[in-house]
Amino acid sequence: MKNICRIGTVGLVFALLNCQSVNYNKMFYEDVHPEKVSDQFSFTEGPSSDQRGNVYFTDQPNDKIYYWDWKTNKVVEFLGKSGRANGTHFDKDGNLITCSDDQGEIWKISKDKKIEVILKGFEGKRLNGPNDVWNDSLGGMYFTDPLYKRDYWVDFKQEIAHKSLYYRTKEGKTVELETFVQPNGIVGSEIFKKLYVSDIDAGKTYVYDILGEGKLSERRLFCEMGSDGMTLDKHGNLYLTGKGVHIYNLKGKKLYHIPIEEDWTSNVTFGGENNDILFITASKSVYTLRTKVRGVK
Repeated sequence: MKNICRIGTVGLVFALLNCQSVNYNKMFYEDVHPEKVSDQFSFTEGPSSDQRGNVYFTDQPNDKIYYWDWKTNKVVEFLGKSGRANGTHFDKDGNLITCSDDQGEIWKISKDKKIEVILKGFEGKRLNGPNDVWNDSLGGMYFTDPLYKRDYWVDFKQEIAHKSLYYRTKEGKTVELETFVQPNGIVGSEIFKKLYVSDIDAGKTYVYDILGEGKLSERRLFCEMGSDGMTLDKHGNLYLTGKGVHIYNLKGKKLYHIPIEEDWTSNVTFGGENNDILFITASKSVYTLRTKVRGVK
């Protein structure tokens, strides 16, 4: 019997994306391997692609933000003082949102490098250290707040005992959604109406249904792997990081592993002219990998 894909209320686009599962032979070129772009950093993190396909990323120990220019395949310094930015994501207006954990803040950085601190704490208390962020099309953002004590923190005193997932509305109201052992990587998709959150110390990644503005279903276990960072392709495959890049399909089945010759692979996103270049941050280096798939915008 043929497997017929039915089109429901979510529409034709969603159906076409999910009608056919994708295996790794359709995702990667056999003779194409990760290419090291640069190894000039101390520890790379937080890649996110702008509307043109350039990928911004952080070198947190050196307090800098760089970007990879896909046209030249060169890395360019963007900002010298970033508040020790870690995870980043572009909002719907093209501003770079950064988890700047030097003072437990979230920053908004415009294209012309104007900085606005948009979140300083929760209920009058300092956040532990915002780690990763995903912005929705409504102007809100989901972010994780674990605790990794930094040697550059001065007179730090933990004010929030738990480590949580939060949502900040476009009006600036912040709501605590759920606690974890150590929440870390986060990514969402409004096409698939899913939000993924990694509990890295628990060795698990969870998935939620996005039900509305800052409203999520009960969390469900997606796979038995924690992750530092993550991204999604247009087929709904989830890319997790740690020892290389691990790829899971929509049902949580592992499809593929991309080995990276570094101590730790921290994060990953799609970029480039056609959004089909996998950009990988790993320890002191950044890599690119040309693929047959495209990332979710």
